[in-house]
Amino acid sequence: MRKWIGAASVALLAFAAMPAQAADKVVLMLNWYVYGEHAPFYYGKAKGIYAAEGIELEIQEGRGSAATTQAVAAKTADFGYVDVPTMMRAAIKGAPVVATGVLLQTSPMSAMGFADKNIRKPEDIKGKTVAITPADSMTQIWPLFLKKTGLKESDFQTVAGDGQTKLNAVINGQADLLLGYVMDQSMKIKDATGKDVYPIKFADYGINMVSSGIIANADYVKANADLVRRFMSATTKAVEAAEKEPKAAAQSILDANPKGGKIDTLTQGFELTIPLYRTAETKGKRPFQVTDQNMTETVNLLVEYGGLDAKAKENPKAFYTNDYLPKSGS
Repeated sequence: MRKWIGAASVALLAFAAMPAQAADKVVLMLNWYVYGEHAPFYYGKAKGIYAAEGIELEIQEGRGSAATTQAVAAKTADFGYVDVPTMMRAAIKGAPVVATGVLLQTSPMSAMGFADKNIRKPEDIKGKTVAITPADSMTQIWPLFLKKTGLKESDFQTVAGDGQTKLNAVINGQADLLLGYVMDQSMKIKDATGKDVYPIKFADYGINMVSSGIIANADYVKANADLVRRFMSATTKAVEAAEKEPKAAAQSILDANPKGGKIDTLTQGFELTIPLYRTAETKGKRPFQVTDQNMTETVNLLVEYGGLDAKAKENPKAFYTNDYLPKSGS
């Protein structure tokens, strides 16, 4: 009897000494250098939300949605957080990528200038100078904004340059407005000048387009269905947690990257992002639950104004899936 107990004890000790199952290492590449919009990912990692789903998350900064989409297509990053319309342009050309969750369901695009210039509505743009970056996503949709608001290109002047040149033009007074995202460029201008910025939002004038979301390689999704579900579950919970604690979520960016910005504008930038998570149709739903109607409208607008190949209209559902999202309450 003693011999059996001893053997059992050895077996139990050996089992206890075995390491826990290793977490799955996952690389998430962002669309750009870190700013307030990215707070949920850092907060989810800091709070152990990803670890609870058996995921060891590495967050990498990006150099634009197109570059991040290429990295995901090439499987050098497992997931990307990108502008979904940019991903669509790559997918229609054959890139094996799909959105596994669309987070920003209302467009953050806007024309913005210093609040003290009192440019508050499209009519106020007349006679002003607008800074643009040729061929970027906002400049492609700008003609639709003009059409929706009755403006003509002859109503204002434009100056063109890259992203930093565009910012500098407004900061230095060479332009009255720039085309930018409400939670990104506006915060960079405020960081540089200390002055508030007022955005004229495209979405307020009937331009209903999705923006940022999570993407993955289509083959990776098929081969790692359980991991994709756990990643989207963790990310959904991370967004929900960050929504409740915006300042703490913004602080998690600085805890991970002390040079990632200033706490006040990171917090404000994230708070400006939260209202973009849902439309009237998805109000009350968990994050990422995009509707077929929203995606179809986005595809139609991009085909007409954004340079997306017309064949995209044949099957808008090819660009996204909600199948890997957690169910309500789970």
